[in-house]
Amino acid sequence: MANYIATVRWQRQSEEAFTDNRYSRGHEWLFDGGVSVPASSSPHIVPLPYSIESHVDPEEAFVASLASCHMLVFLGIAAKRRFAVDRYEDQAIGVMEKNAEGRLSITRVTLRPAVTFSGERRPTREQLETMHHQAHRGCFIANSVKTAVVTEIVEPREPP
Repeated sequence: MANYIATVRWQRQSEEAFTDNRYSRGHEWLFDGGVSVPASSSPHIVPLPYSIESHVDPEEAFVASLASCHMLVFLGIAAKRRFAVDRYEDQAIGVMEKNAEGRLSITRVTLRPAVTFSGERRPTREQLETMHHQAHRGCFIANSVKTAVVTEIVEPREPP
């Protein structure tokens, strides 16, 4: 068993009244390794200038955590099977809509991994699908949520 800690810090600016709902949603996420991530509400939820478009919002972070977890488990499976992965890119998409209870929810996350392999051993499409299925089943984050998480394998493109 392990504990994972994230500190979320927000401070009202002195010129903001707050009670008029016109305050910055900009805040900071602090992690135990010393990383600080600028965060904010999504401009899709709270309009500019009260959201900060360049900051990470919780919805994006949710999608990224699912995609990252899937990738990490997938890389471990590929290494164990002796497939050399050179590059992995996933442009994951989360959909927010009303759920069955009528509440806003991220109801679906589509992972779109494009994996580039090298070397003599390269997986067949069937092996690739099996590894992604195993990665999904082994992802702690996917196992922790009720959001539908779907994987659509994408052919890799050349890096710029």
